[in-house]
Amino acid sequence: MTDKKKHKHETEEAPEAKIETVAPSAQEVATPTASEVAFTEIDTLKRQLEDAETKLADSVQGWQRSVADFQNYRKRVERDNELMYASMKGDIIKKVLPALDDLERALQNRPAENAWANGIELIARKLQNTLDTEGIKRIEAEGVEFNPTFHEAISHEPSENVASGHVIAVVQNGYMLGERVIRPALVRVAQ
Repeated sequence: MTDKKKHKHETEEAPEAKIETVAPSAQEVATPTASEVAFTEIDTLKRQLEDAETKLADSVQGWQRSVADFQNYRKRVERDNELMYASMKGDIIKKVLPALDDLERALQNRPAENAWANGIELIARKLQNTLDTEGIKRIEAEGVEFNPTFHEAISHEPSENVASGHVIAVVQNGYMLGERVIRPALVRVAQ
């Protein structure tokens, strides 16, 4: 065969060129070193620690809020109970005061040296002592300036002995429980 034919035949018969991809060997693949693995693990652990610390801080804050809320609730309940107790006490005393008023009126008109009148006076004193021990105070009104918070005027009268706007006389005593007026004093006021 001639050289031309030979060359042509060889090209015809030549198999197609194959591109072979050879998988890199295990040594050629970039394997992380022990220090790189350690740094990756440390970063992961740091993130987990930060997450745990955040959750812990949230839990502590929630717990502190709950404790504060409970303490506020307990204080509010105690305050409400004290107010309710004082209110109930005032309501009961308010019902007893008319009996004390009647005893005081009876004593103002009592006969001299009467054993019966002395007994009534003793009862009135005991009742007044009981009120004192319970924190009930009589509102002093006679001769003081009229104050609508503590006094209730039933009349305005001219008076030469008492300055205008001051109490001339007490018709019915008023009482207070602490800072709360249970019953204002009924008074006559000078014009």
